[in-house]
Amino acid sequence: MHRSRLIAPIAGLMAALAAGPILATAVLAADPSVVVQSGDTLTHIAKRQNVSIDALVDLNDLADPNRIYVGQRLRIGAAPAAGPSPTPAAAPKAAATVHVVQPGQNLTGIARSHAVTIAAIAKANAISNPSVIYAGQRLVIPGASPTASKPAPAAPAPAPKPAKATIHTVALGQTLTSISRAHGVSIAAIVEANRLADPSRIYAGQRLTIPSKAKAPTSASANAPRMPASMAALVGQRDAVRRLIVEEANRYKVPAAFALAVAWQESGWQQGVVSHAGAVGVMQLMPATAVWVGDAMLGARVDIDDTRQNVRAGVRLLAHYLAHYRGDRDRVLAAYYQGQWATDHHGIYAVSRPYIASIKVLTRLFGG
Repeated sequence: MHRSRLIAPIAGLMAALAAGPILATAVLAADPSVVVQSGDTLTHIAKRQNVSIDALVDLNDLADPNRIYVGQRLRIGAAPAAGPSPTPAAAPKAAATVHVVQPGQNLTGIARSHAVTIAAIAKANAISNPSVIYAGQRLVIPGASPTASKPAPAAPAPAPKPAKATIHTVALGQTLTSISRAHGVSIAAIVEANRLADPSRIYAGQRLTIPSKAKAPTSASANAPRMPASMAALVGQRDAVRRLIVEEANRYKVPAAFALAVAWQESGWQQGVVSHAGAVGVMQLMPATAVWVGDAMLGARVDIDDTRQNVRAGVRLLAHYLAHYRGDRDRVLAAYYQGQWATDHHGIYAVSRPYIASIKVLTRLFGG
């Protein structure tokens, strides 16, 4: 009696075990693979097989999608189950953020760290080949949708959608001034959109986001550019020099933000900087200029290797130019850059314009 009652469960168990290999075969058949050929990239394979790059990365546990090799077998995933999937309730998207690519990073790691897909980042940044990104590249990271369990906030009054920003690739010889004029937007808007720490230093081939034209904000503070985080960190580290510049600016009645901007443009507030032309220190004074300022304006010799004396002489020179040009900051900066004689006799050189534009933006960053 007991023996006969065990026969049915054991038979069922044997049948289940026997069915195991058959089920495994069915799964493998529904999950085909491809062999990487010479010249293949993950992008090409994804397009040929009509699957996403993310799916290939996840299915094959690829640490770096840049590195696939000839002969490698890649799973391309099972066909999706038949029948429509339930449509999730519509929810507002979170605001996009910007990620600056660090040395050694790839799109896989960046996507994982922000909990978004590679395809979403590639689409948001118009990247044709997700295998090719570079250190310093600024990537827009589209926001993830909020969870369904979280109640949606009350919808605000509808507002017109801003026009899409365009991308400008810097050509050889271009400056931020010429680019801003060509697109009809301000230098400050381009600086803010691209978080440029130094607006005078752009390079051929650099991709700049050009924001759409919009009405100027009514609030002056709302229109002020924001200091990039990388620059703000350096400003904090060099606060002792900042305080010294402000002290000397107050001494000689020079607007502090203006003096700070000139010094940042010249050296980044670093006394150890020496230019190829021989200009020295925080204010980048030429030795002959320091002698002139010391004799004519300070009544004492200037040691340009001393931080305080370097700052004092540079700020005193700005005070002289502000008085000489009756507050015309364009000519003040031209004189500081190209010399007083050249400015008095020839006006502002074209080569001085980007320098002037950069310092104007920096002045606003420092609250001027």
